[in-house]
Amino acid sequence: MALGADSTRCGEFHTAYQSDIRIFPTAMSRNVAIAGLVLLCLGPLVLSPYWLSLMIQIAYFGIAALGLNILTGYSGQISLGHAAFFGVGAFASAWLNNSFGIPVLLCIPLAGLITAAVGLLFGLPAGRLKGMYLLIATLAAQYIIVDFFNRADWFSGGTAGSMAAPVSIFGFDFDTDQRFFYIALAFLVAALLLTTNLMRSRDGRALVALRDHYLSAEIMGINLAKYRILAFGLSSFYAGIGGALYAHYLGYVSDEAFSLLLSVQFIGMIIIGGLGSVMGTVLGVIFMVMLPQVVTWLTAALGPLAPSMGAVSYMQQIAIGLAIVLFLIF
Repeated sequence: MALGADSTRCGEFHTAYQSDIRIFPTAMSRNVAIAGLVLLCLGPLVLSPYWLSLMIQIAYFGIAALGLNILTGYSGQISLGHAAFFGVGAFASAWLNNSFGIPVLLCIPLAGLITAAVGLLFGLPAGRLKGMYLLIATLAAQYIIVDFFNRADWFSGGTAGSMAAPVSIFGFDFDTDQRFFYIALAFLVAALLLTTNLMRSRDGRALVALRDHYLSAEIMGINLAKYRILAFGLSSFYAGIGGALYAHYLGYVSDEAFSLLLSVQFIGMIIIGGLGSVMGTVLGVIFMVMLPQVVTWLTAALGPLAPSMGAVSYMQQIAIGLAIVLFLIF
């Protein structure tokens, strides 16, 4: 039955392209985001240090995972070296502060820029490689960079690692979970807004075109090599910011933390959350951070069936691998 002229329209209708690509597509989504941010800001007042620690992990891993989603989810290039770039950001921020006395709050974005430069260097082969060849190239980058951490005493402290000072603003140290939470949250919100705006821009649409059909993108005049390398630089920048936050939260950085397993976990985060989804990335990180905790609780509840800590670690790895496989299948 046809609707009459006086029928009331319900729902959200976009009549212009600009309204269709808004950050918040509906007023409800905007209000929910604002309310959620307010609740998060109240978190340190009511949550225990244990839960705050998990939320801080979600923040710095979320920033790094956003970078990998730009590379893999939006531009269609896979990387097994993301943990190494995460480590570059961690060591670079600590090195800048320890060697040159640069304030930590300034070291964090500078570490992102240094990591982006390293990412662009290793991303140069991406201009010519794709698929399995690119995967092997990024795997090589993982081992080369980690070996550099192990040998470069002037930069990373070598096998001894490096100390990282807490964030300080006008003499006020963010050296507790309650205080550092706000620093991590601010960087995460900034990364989410930056990524969302990037995907609304001409460059963001070019990355998506590169992913969907690179031949069509080339016919449309998109420089494939430029955007492939740019995706690596952007991905590494996010990884560097996340790594710098990781370093200054823990106060100590060691090359052992940036293994190939962490790179696989980053891939798991974006697969579980959804390739090419900004908010899905955060949900995937929450899932991957909370999954080992849930497995630990279940193992403790089972008691005699898993009496050793070795069994707990073993079950955690099984759960992570099983989760990735199930999400890929279903």
